Amino acid sequence: MTAPTAPPPRPNAADGTPPAATSPARQPAPGLAQRIWASYAFRRVLQSVFVIWLVSTITFLLMHFMPGDPIEIMAGRLNSAGMSHQQALATAANIVNYDPNANIGSQYLDFLKGLVTLDMGNSLTNPSKSVFEHVMTYLPWTLFAVGAGIVLATIIGLSVGMAAAYRRGSAFDHAATSVASFLTGVPNYILIAAVVVIGYTVLGILPFLDMRGRITAGVEPGFNFVFFGDTLFHATLPIIAFAFTATGSFLLNMKAATTEVLTEDYVTVARARGLKPGRISRSYVGRNAMLPVIPQVALQMGTLVGGSIVIEQILDYPGVGQMLISAISDRDYPVVQAAVIILATSVVIASLIVDLVLVKIDPRIKTEGQDA
Repeated sequence: MTAPTAPPPRPNAADGTPPAATSPARQPAPGLAQRIWASYAFRRVLQSVFVIWLVSTITFLLMHFMPGDPIEIMAGRLNSAGMSHQQALATAANIVNYDPNANIGSQYLDFLKGLVTLDMGNSLTNPSKSVFEHVMTYLPWTLFAVGAGIVLATIIGLSVGMAAAYRRGSAFDHAATSVASFLTGVPNYILIAAVVVIGYTVLGILPFLDMRGRITAGVEPGFNFVFFGDTLFHATLPIIAFAFTATGSFLLNMKAATTEVLTEDYVTVARARGLKPGRISRSYVGRNAMLPVIPQVALQMGTLVGGSIVIEQILDYPGVGQMLISAISDRDYPVVQAAVIILATSVVIASLIVDLVLVKIDPRIKTEGQDA
């Protein structure tokens, strides 16, 4: 049997000669700009920048149309100190970096410029300090407490949820699920208030009065165990409060995801190959079950930072939540505006980091034709 041969080329209709052989057209290699544009990471960064801009614009408009002029508020305080009205208005406008006679377009452009350069004016209640500096004296404490609570909730929720899925139907499973449902259903500020009442008032074993504040008087900030230990001591109750809700949510979702993964064919094949249960649990079950849980970290981060207002008021923990309450009551609009924008930016950045980490764990998340 002879190999089949290609059919002869068809003659040219004009002169009868066969057409010239052609090779398939080569697609030009994508340039650097095309590769960057097609990158999943680049697109996520653009989305994050857009969200930050949108939140900032909405915040600017809300602050602009809210009743009460920050210039008039500060001028009233300066008037009470003996300054004339016109001089008080000029001084107040200079302090808060705000021109009351400018149109909204000019104010918005100045606002965007100040946002990029981190120059958001001065606080009305503390004119000697810029708004950014004022917020940053409170924000790290809240992020520390929330971040530590998220880490604690992740460790407990994922490990216990996975163990409950492996022991499905057992007493351990029922107990873990019941506790997780309770933690998820009851607000964390009620739970931490109950902890304080029982531990401090009823049992007398919780030194609540000593735990208030951010740091003990006389302890100097620095990179030493005394400062870190004292900081952790004062942040213990906020950390527990922030961990309550997240732990229940992580546990329930990890249990559901692990239960589903355990029924997959690749887990059955791994067991049939004789792999050790520990390796199957780590490499096959745990890694895949964590994928739907990881995005919740960023969502919980935003929820807990937003809910820090109540927790910090109950526990007398001077974080950004307590600062917001004071700024709103004092009508310190520049501080409120900056705090909202910084909090939103923190949550957006946390969500971006989680998404990029998730793509590295599971490249299937990228859309077709994109490259991380």
